[in-house]
Amino acid sequence: MSVFTPVSEAELAQWLRNYSVGTLVGLEPIKAGIENTNYFVTTAQGRYVLTLFERLPADELPFYLGLMAHLARHGIPCPAPIADLSDRYLQHLNGKPAALVTRLPGRSVERPGEHDCEELGLLLGRMHLAGRSYGGYLENPRGAKWWRFAAREVLRFLDAPARRLLEAELAFQAGQRFPDLPRGPVHADLFRDNALFSEGRISGVIDFYFAGVDALLYDLAVCANDWCLADPAADRRLDEKRTRALLAAYHSLRPLGEAERQAWPALLRAAALRFWLSRLYDFHLPRPGMLVHAHDPGQFRDILERRVAAPGCWIDA
Repeated sequence: MSVFTPVSEAELAQWLRNYSVGTLVGLEPIKAGIENTNYFVTTAQGRYVLTLFERLPADELPFYLGLMAHLARHGIPCPAPIADLSDRYLQHLNGKPAALVTRLPGRSVERPGEHDCEELGLLLGRMHLAGRSYGGYLENPRGAKWWRFAAREVLRFLDAPARRLLEAELAFQAGQRFPDLPRGPVHADLFRDNALFSEGRISGVIDFYFAGVDALLYDLAVCANDWCLADPAADRRLDEKRTRALLAAYHSLRPLGEAERQAWPALLRAAALRFWLSRLYDFHLPRPGMLVHAHDPGQFRDILERRVAAPGCWIDA
């Protein structure tokens, strides 16, 4: 569980007076995540999620909340921010920026199959098409500039083989330039636990707080490296059938161009590098907090090594 800023029922009940959502009925910490403090909130009028932003820059928050509101208006099943009585999505609670969003139904799928990956591809296609009309702009906050910063911070903790891998991959990625790839708002963190399913369909996409503008194909690469593993615990190769299902479904809505086909192996590596670095950073440089959950960096080191050795393209959808 990640609860960096405790919130009592009395404090929340007072805070909710700024909203037209009814009186507080229940408050429950959410046992997931490592970036923000999250609670399930039940009121007399509905079910919501309260997020207290622990370290995101205040000037980035309007992009995330505005993107969710935009996508929700366009039929994407994502949390819709709730405006307060002054028509603002962002407030403050216990000294932290805070937002209230709708709570979506469904449960995440631990071992997705071909159908689940097809559903994900369709959802990503719809989301990227809807995002084209969003006017906000924020460069991917965990892009190449952040990779270099994080690498400098964690390098001293790594053994010699890991240092060589990290330095070699940073050099490889520095040489990649894809100016012609379609770009737009991307979720950039759409792991299995950030998608909810109900009756075989995606009923919710959550946690947009790593979103930014980047190559749309990068979103697919992030998903493939989590959803399409042969065995997440033991075999981090890409499963061909699930990868093809993801790509073909996406391609049916937003056809992938030749430049994207050529860039796919490098973006699979970029997505693996990003999450290896973030997990190294959170593991070796944790923040003070209550019951903080940090992921094992070793998984994404292995994924990166495998993508370097054999990317597994299958982008001929």
